[in-house]
Amino acid sequence: MIRNFIFDIDGTLLDSNDFHARAWQEAFAAYGKSISLKKLRLCMGKGADHLLPSFLAKNEIKEIGKELDKLSGQIFKRKYLAKVRPFPKVRQLFKKIRHSGARIALASSGSASEVKKYEKIACVQDLVEHSTSADDADKSKPSPDIFRAALKLLGHPKHDSVLVVGDSPFDAAAAKKAKIKTIGVLCGGFSKKMLKAHGCRAVYEDPADLLRNLEAILKKEHSSK
Repeated sequence: MIRNFIFDIDGTLLDSNDFHARAWQEAFAAYGKSISLKKLRLCMGKGADHLLPSFLAKNEIKEIGKELDKLSGQIFKRKYLAKVRPFPKVRQLFKKIRHSGARIALASSGSASEVKKYEKIACVQDLVEHSTSADDADKSKPSPDIFRAALKLLGHPKHDSVLVVGDSPFDAAAAKKAKIKTIGVLCGGFSKKMLKAHGCRAVYEDPADLLRNLEAILKKEHSSK
């Protein structure tokens, strides 16, 4: 059975991907870069180290990358953080997982301080055993560093007892590199086809759908969904 869950946060537990994309768009615009929201939306789930090369040349990243990343974070906190809400049934899902005897870790490409704020927004801070962030990794998703850090905090459990839950293809790709299984959720805005193509063994609608199917998920009976 699955005894350890590693959850992504943005787009998986919290309805925040659109807000992050808007913050990035505004930050790019401040530096004279017009980037479509659609293109940015497809990069949500990546950290800045992987997102910036999609839109800037190497010399531009060197010149303005750190400042642009910082500005994006500032815009998000100032304009959008207060608007972020959890998807329905997140707390109920976590309570049922913990009641089953399984453990929960969070793994985000955001900073450690952001992860703590997100735990409070989702009302799960008392149900999460460990949290990892970009501060614990040399590279963000789709690199496997953050998930490997989560595995370390969980005490290096057997990989067949661990399940990653994420909303983006970058979660799936990172988990695959870390040699752990992934299931996806559609509430982050990525398609079922894309999630499965990058390694998700099953795809569900959202946390409420995970809650409805948790018994089968715990028993790993999710390969055909």
